[in-house]
Amino acid sequence: MWWGVGAALVANLLYSVGFVVEKRALGNLPALSAGKPMRLVLVLLTSPLWMLGALSLAAGFAAQLIVYRALPIAAAQGIFVSGLVLLLLLSSTVLGEESTGRERYALGGVLVALLMVVASVREGEDVVSSGAPWMLVLLVCVPALAAGVWLYVRVESRANQRHRVPTSGIGYGVAVGLLYGVSSLAVKGVSSRLTTTDLGEAARSLFGSPYPYLLLFTAVAGLIMSQTALQRCRASLIVPVCTTVTCVFTAVLGSIAFGESLPDDPLLLTLRLAGTALALTVLLAMPRHDPPAAAVPSSPRPPALRPPVPSPPPRESP
Repeated sequence: MWWGVGAALVANLLYSVGFVVEKRALGNLPALSAGKPMRLVLVLLTSPLWMLGALSLAAGFAAQLIVYRALPIAAAQGIFVSGLVLLLLLSSTVLGEESTGRERYALGGVLVALLMVVASVREGEDVVSSGAPWMLVLLVCVPALAAGVWLYVRVESRANQRHRVPTSGIGYGVAVGLLYGVSSLAVKGVSSRLTTTDLGEAARSLFGSPYPYLLLFTAVAGLIMSQTALQRCRASLIVPVCTTVTCVFTAVLGSIAFGESLPDDPLLLTLRLAGTALALTVLLAMPRHDPPAAAVPSSPRPPALRPPVPSPPPRESP
């Protein structure tokens, strides 16, 4: 179990560094558009700094495979969400981003909610699942993918309207979070298939399941959606929202799909359900738009110069 916890902490570090490095690189790239995916990919591949961030995320993905071999889904999500603290520190020191007071309170509420979910996991009694029925996994994943893509398209179309208040990125974060939630379940499924040293048998078992194809779709769609969203919005807001949706989705629906049952103890069950409800409530209460930028006071205009009024001619004495 402890090597799974260590792998989760390493994954947190790699994911946080990867997102911050990618955000730094995106600031120096031309505007990306999800409607031009090939151009988007080509632009990203021209940035060595972005490639470094992508490699960090890929290494975090590899660490995540180890985590799901050792920890229950709900416990793993609780450790993953602790990476939000590191992300906020990095976004503040490296990117110079500042969160509003309301957003900081909201993120604190999210941490409390997900800690409640983690507290509902009892060590020694939770069983790490080794598989799930494919149809049940698809029943969970396909609607989530459709909802994520639909929400992204809706937010994108509204953001492109003229004279509209700039979006804070909540909608983008929810949409990408749904895709990453499906990706997280696919990672869990892949880890359950890599249980043999026979490479041929492992490959047949893996590619005969829906997990690699779910990973392929979420990798392509997630790349396009996440990079355009990350370029337009603050990493200190969009990544925590995305992480919240991913963790809640994975902890709740993933536990059901993979047969990691809810606690029998009433207190633990209440903690898990109340934590999930609190996370969703906080997410819905977060501001949808960034506050308008403060107007820079302009210097007062100097008074217009008036032409001198000619003095009247002197009167002649009689």
